[in-house]
Amino acid sequence: MLTSVYPVRAILAAIFMLMAGSGFLSTLIAVRLEQAGQSAGIIGLVATAYFGGLMLGSLRVERMIASVGHIRAFAAFVTVYSASSLTYAIIDQPAVWTGLRFIDGFAMAGVFVCLESWLNQQASPTSRSTILATYMIALYAGQAAGQFLLNLGENSPDLPFMISAILLSIALLPILLTKMQQPVIERVAPFSVRKLYEASPLGIVGTLATGAMLGAFYALGAVYVQRIGMDISQVALFTSCVIAGGVVLQYPLGILSDRFDRRMVLNACFIAVAAICAVMALLPLSPFGTITLGSLFGGFAFALYPLCVAHSNDHLSEDERIGASSGLVLAYSVGAVAGPMIASLGMGTLGPPGLFASIGTLAVMGALFGLWRTIARAPVPAEDQQAFQSLPRTTPMAAVLESEDEPE
Repeated sequence: MLTSVYPVRAILAAIFMLMAGSGFLSTLIAVRLEQAGQSAGIIGLVATAYFGGLMLGSLRVERMIASVGHIRAFAAFVTVYSASSLTYAIIDQPAVWTGLRFIDGFAMAGVFVCLESWLNQQASPTSRSTILATYMIALYAGQAAGQFLLNLGENSPDLPFMISAILLSIALLPILLTKMQQPVIERVAPFSVRKLYEASPLGIVGTLATGAMLGAFYALGAVYVQRIGMDISQVALFTSCVIAGGVVLQYPLGILSDRFDRRMVLNACFIAVAAICAVMALLPLSPFGTITLGSLFGGFAFALYPLCVAHSNDHLSEDERIGASSGLVLAYSVGAVAGPMIASLGMGTLGPPGLFASIGTLAVMGALFGLWRTIARAPVPAEDQQAFQSLPRTTPMAAVLESEDEPE
């Protein structure tokens, strides 16, 4: 394993630092807007801007990177993100923050395309699975660890934004000093959403629902925790545990989906998310109970996207899968753009429980659609199913990394 990972150590260090510096910003911004008395609708709109920038960036940044090279493009994207982090501390206006979040999303899309292209170039057929797994670990570990930087803002409100900018700037160093050859971006052939739906209705609808559910959580999860009376340190712990739960359960659920009808595992995850959301929306919980259920929510909800990708791949030929990944990323992004606004309406109507009532409703809809597809279509034989592979919800470049077969 170490032999496989050693050539990409600089990239893994960069992604860990980047996620530690940027992954907690969505939580921090939601917390600050909540403390300033902004409505759930305004907080949801600011979050939607980030996902909108991420979606547009994943579709547009490849040409920019190709024109100037990976190192220069990576430096530009990270510098813009770092400058944006400092601007939050200077201008405290929701309208400005909405624009900054859109810029953040666009810049992060460029970062992901750069790093995932590099990983793809460095991976061999025998090391791809290991590199993808360590990439996932670095990404989610950085995101989870960064949540605890929220605690630094209790006595110095501007300090977390400054720390974010510092970490993002340090993340430049491994890439700027690397001796690795710059990669060539592999063009992903377009694959229409309509064609993808015809091949795998549950794959595309499940991905759309998952994007809406997780977009809603990332936008308003911290607001929910604050409004039920938990403090900033508990907000950080709650968000970190949700992310950690998502990492822990992905592979066990993936293994189950390889052995049984994958649609049944997908449906079970949707139902589990709906049940957890019902408890969180309807019952008064202690901080320990909230954090425990949050971890379980992350475990089942984070598994949905890679399960949807694997289910879609079961119905596609090898040469169609990479192109289909762009349609799945687009579907996830569209859902993530819509999710914060759906949840903000729920919270505006029902108060704090409205967040998980909204997410739970989306999960029920996903489960009902999945059950219908289970009845309407025969399952793929277990021996014909593609092996589950945990994937980040970033750009189609991650699918390029995952796509090569292991040698027989």
